[in-house]
Amino acid sequence: MKELMLGNKAIARGLYEAGCSIISSYPGTPSTEITEEAAAYKEIYCEWAPNEKVALEVAHGATVGGKRAACAMKHVGLNVAADPLFTISYQGLNAGLVICVADDPGMHSSQNEQDSRHYAFAAKVPMLEPSDSEEARTFTKLAYELSEKYNTPVFIKMCTRVAHSQSVVSPEERVLPPQVPYVKDPAKVMMTKNSRDAHVRVEQRVLDLTEYAEHCDINRVEMGDTKLGIITSSTSYQYAKEVFGDNASILKLGMVYPLPVNLIKDFAAKVDRLIVLEELDPIIENHVKQLGIKVEGKSLFPICGEFSQNLIRECMGMDKAETITVDEAVPARPPVMCAGCPHRGIFYTLKKNKCMVYGDIGCYTLGAVAPLNAMDLNVCMGASCSGLHGFNLAMGEAGESNSVGVIGDSTFVHSGITGITDIAYNMTNSTIIILDNSITGMTGHQQNPTTGKNLRGEPAGKIDLEALCRALGFNRVTVVDPYDLAEVDRVLKEELAVKEPSIIISRRPCVMIKGTVHKAPLSVKEDKCVGCKACMQIGCPAVAFHGKKAAIDPTLCIGCEVCTQMCKFGALVGNEEA
Repeated sequence: MKELMLGNKAIARGLYEAGCSIISSYPGTPSTEITEEAAAYKEIYCEWAPNEKVALEVAHGATVGGKRAACAMKHVGLNVAADPLFTISYQGLNAGLVICVADDPGMHSSQNEQDSRHYAFAAKVPMLEPSDSEEARTFTKLAYELSEKYNTPVFIKMCTRVAHSQSVVSPEERVLPPQVPYVKDPAKVMMTKNSRDAHVRVEQRVLDLTEYAEHCDINRVEMGDTKLGIITSSTSYQYAKEVFGDNASILKLGMVYPLPVNLIKDFAAKVDRLIVLEELDPIIENHVKQLGIKVEGKSLFPICGEFSQNLIRECMGMDKAETITVDEAVPARPPVMCAGCPHRGIFYTLKKNKCMVYGDIGCYTLGAVAPLNAMDLNVCMGASCSGLHGFNLAMGEAGESNSVGVIGDSTFVHSGITGITDIAYNMTNSTIIILDNSITGMTGHQQNPTTGKNLRGEPAGKIDLEALCRALGFNRVTVVDPYDLAEVDRVLKEELAVKEPSIIISRRPCVMIKGTVHKAPLSVKEDKCVGCKACMQIGCPAVAFHGKKAAIDPTLCIGCEVCTQMCKFGALVGNEEA
């Protein structure tokens, strides 16, 4: 029975059909749904790991134990997993290992748009790149075959459009391979001679896989008009088919590392003009040029952002397709924190105190946008802790007395623990605020080691953040309610003034957690409202102005009462006071 599936769901289906038994991942858009969908299959053990490095190590360990395993992450998550990746490439496996990585061209939910294909080349790990959901399913199954045949992890590279687009899939039955017995092998200890020997094997593996790439079904030629030849992959293939149809010949690459040589040369010889159509970096293009073939690529198409049909038409000097336009100006709608978000009070207080705020990765990064404008910079998961330490080493007293790092609970477990360890160990007077909203909010409300629940929502081990911070060497650990602005302000001033490292834990569950009970919406006493707009300073979408008076949207307001603390005139009240 055929069905429509998201690309990520199709990956999960492929994992199931291939007999994958264990999946460990860290959520990251646009990869998150792979593991969430896989968790629907009771035959697969699925977990959220603290970070991507741990996830890959868990998955690899499972393969050593003889069961097929997988992990999934977004492109920046692969940076975190890079340390084990390179050595696993040398060491090899005992059962198949698939690493799903999802790139984000256009940076819809990312701080950069790096190209994960570089990791395939660098680690010398084969990479398959599906262009639709059915390929996502079948390529995943093929990945396990290649993994076990060539004794290597195999990448499945997704991107936002393939991951989050639907197309028709033809599901098949699950085939569970027998567990491979574990046999002790001293050669798998990666040191000195073992590592040198392993590198030789890896290089031979690349040669063997290159030969496979020459003849495999997932690299295919679709001949049309020979005046134009296009080498492409992933979503760019879909765009090429829509734009050119039969007016071009296409070499579609399903394996983007290693790349074929003779297949490309033969294709190039059959066409008058050759172009490479690929998003982000010119990886295929450079490979073709190294073969001595005349080719165009980034001289025509941009190196930044997502492609589209019209972009390709424009770059190729073709007429754009007709589109429907709206004449009316649509008001800008920048992203904002949810109404009643517990982070809002923290960032308002930080702005009021003119603090330098070293930010981190999560929905709280929205503390950087208007009207809060309360975040100075961010880098990557956990950088708020170690980065603040470095900032204060450089700034001394001027930094320590007026700077903080902010980090979410999930991000803290991911990469913040080592950073605060550095602070406690090396004793800068740094203040870290852990925004504990009891969920991994940015990627869609996944559980994490601080929530007390596992991926399936079952009871699980729970980290005691206060005890952990004290165990790492912090004498000052204070918990605040971010809805209490006066208390947040008092504690912030106090911790910035002390001459030792300190932790502030802002604890209030995310307002969007299913089952959370909220208070009744607030209302406005118009006779007391003077139109000062002080209530607008926190940027809550439930608060607006109609004419010269404040107004509360009862469909958004959760009754957190943070705005009431902004009003000096008592105009914002609970319904029981109205």
